[in-house]
Amino acid sequence: MSEQFYVKNGTNVLEKVMVCSPRFYKFNGINDITKAWMEKGETEQNELMVKEWNTLVQAYKDNGVEVVEVDSYKELEVQTFARDFGAMVKEGAIIGKFRHPARQKETEIYEAKLKEMGIPIIARCNAGCFEGGDFWMIDDHTLAFGLVDRTDKAGVDNLREQLEKFGYTVVGVESRPTNLHLDMIFNIVAPKVCIAATDELPYQFLEMLKRRDFKIIHVPSELVFKHGCNVQALGNGKVLGIENNKSVNEAMEAEGLEVIKLPLEQILKAGGGPHCMTYPVKRS
Repeated sequence: MSEQFYVKNGTNVLEKVMVCSPRFYKFNGINDITKAWMEKGETEQNELMVKEWNTLVQAYKDNGVEVVEVDSYKELEVQTFARDFGAMVKEGAIIGKFRHPARQKETEIYEAKLKEMGIPIIARCNAGCFEGGDFWMIDDHTLAFGLVDRTDKAGVDNLREQLEKFGYTVVGVESRPTNLHLDMIFNIVAPKVCIAATDELPYQFLEMLKRRDFKIIHVPSELVFKHGCNVQALGNGKVLGIENNKSVNEAMEAEGLEVIKLPLEQILKAGGGPHCMTYPVKRS
């Protein structure tokens, strides 16, 4: 009998994801992207957000990915970014701790869905803060946690203690708080291939990637707030990207990747892209 596992790395074939509709999403100034749009008088336009989100869901289904939808609730106004309540490794789920009160009640809803699916919880952030947008599996044994805006040293130290017994090495990756999450400035798109806003990342982290023979595709800092790095690897050389991010898409295609270009625009104003909207449950 083969060993049961969930997510061994960020690039194996994506088989199952958890998502949540933005139908009740309300713009909230808890990130600089949305704050800037609100200052220009923008509102959420939920129908348009849902229409764009549906293209993400359909792209998953078209590529053989099982989609588990979590109920959205009117009182949870910033719920659509399913990635952030925690993370997944091969042994099971890691439960995070939201920094902002506006998001804290989301955790119990996502956790209930994990329970329903019979997924074990192997670690829980009990001190400080940790959000899933700051989590990356560099390889099967190395976990990177962004220390940006929503995850702090206390949260990472707390999880390091719990994860070391599974054989994981935990590294912290610092960046300016305005960058929000690590997945806004870094993304692994295929085995040993990543896109990175290199001017926003620490030298030591970039050197670690080079030592591990990663091909680093540079993303200019001005594309960070346009979600230039916020794509989702499907495995098998495919990536869910954003239609308008032409230069990033072309750079990934130059590496032989097939980029499925999603027509996302309004939903990005809420401060997240395909990666933020997706909690990976299973990669084969």
